[in-house]
Amino acid sequence: MAKIVNPEKGTWSNQVISEIQYKAENGKYRIRGCGSPRRVPNFDDLMILPGQLTRMPIDTYRESCSTRTVLGPAAENPLVIETPVMIAGMSFGALSKHAKIALAKATSLVGTVISNGEGGCLPEEMENSYRQSIQILASRMGFHKDLLFKADMLEILFGIGAKPGLAGHLMGAKITEEISKIRQIPAGIDLHSHPRSGDSFGADDLVVKIEQLREMLHKNTGGHTPPIFAKIAAARVREDIKIAVKAGFDGIILDGCTAGTGAAPVMAADHLGIPILPAAVQAVRTLEEIGAKDRVSLIVSGGVKDGADLAKALAIGADAIAIGTAAMVAMGCRVCMNCQAGRCAFGIGTQDPELVAKLDIDEAAHKVANYIKAMTEEAVLLAKAAGKTKLQNLEREDLRSLTLESCAMTGIPLAGSDLVFGEGFGFAAGKSL
Repeated sequence: MAKIVNPEKGTWSNQVISEIQYKAENGKYRIRGCGSPRRVPNFDDLMILPGQLTRMPIDTYRESCSTRTVLGPAAENPLVIETPVMIAGMSFGALSKHAKIALAKATSLVGTVISNGEGGCLPEEMENSYRQSIQILASRMGFHKDLLFKADMLEILFGIGAKPGLAGHLMGAKITEEISKIRQIPAGIDLHSHPRSGDSFGADDLVVKIEQLREMLHKNTGGHTPPIFAKIAAARVREDIKIAVKAGFDGIILDGCTAGTGAAPVMAADHLGIPILPAAVQAVRTLEEIGAKDRVSLIVSGGVKDGADLAKALAIGADAIAIGTAAMVAMGCRVCMNCQAGRCAFGIGTQDPELVAKLDIDEAAHKVANYIKAMTEEAVLLAKAAGKTKLQNLEREDLRSLTLESCAMTGIPLAGSDLVFGEGFGFAAGKSL
């Protein structure tokens, strides 16, 4: 019998063969948890320039560097957090109750905000969070207007980086009676949420909806309306940003294609959207071009993992980042990419009572808090080396590209030169080839 040569690289890799065989046996596409394993251009393709003679570095151990962040500065009641690292929207359903409470407690330990994700907000999450962001989704599952009046920030969800255009998936194995009651959906049946709103059909409709929402919030919060963000997947970034600004949003959460999720079609996670690195650059430049950068905040997410990613995102022009998978890893997740099955051995991505009990809430909260603290300190270290006394003072001039690909995508000059590769991008820095 001939030996089968099956290299991991190439058209007919083990992964490709496995996908074909799955479709052949089941007649449907595969669902997978977490994010895409594809290697795409990311923040690792950039380097930060330290200060030496041209600018003085800040003493790492004796001088301070502010990390306080203001989100939605144009809102009646802007959101102030102590670190530019927030917890991204992950639902009770995708995550266990213990995991959601632990994440909320972590925000109180470091002074940041957590998003509830789809399907309502657990009372325990609201009670334990430092600041709470509430998502408004097309599905409205588990949603009631009283949540709006308790929120420190609102997110109207238009897209998810891991599955843009498809909205949420929650497999029936994870829909318990409790989740069924909260979301008002049948237990044990796969959930596919609505990808678009049924009461807003374009930019003009959206303008009216935002005005109505603000009026209601102003009336019921005594004039303390929180910032309202649009959460969008990274796709047609330039056009989407312009529409979001026209609609009157106070900020934008931009989710790149390597973002994680509890469940998504493999085809969607691997082939929809664009990476957060070029998307963030395009978003910032668009906000600058239309004169909205100082009043519209930008939060980026999708594969952000450490303080270097945070520092580079801020240097590009983002105001903060959101972490999801990374926070799960801090609690013990091993990124098995099987979240959809609901059998998480660490009690994080499951609703099985015996498995959920394995996650110690307070221990997990401290681990996530420690991770965010360390991540923030890493960013501070890099910012001080670049001569900054505030994280928000990092700028594009502090960055250089390591690859032709990242250079062409971002307009950030190639390391060791002032050259920017690619024409027609309108990049201001360096010389375009």
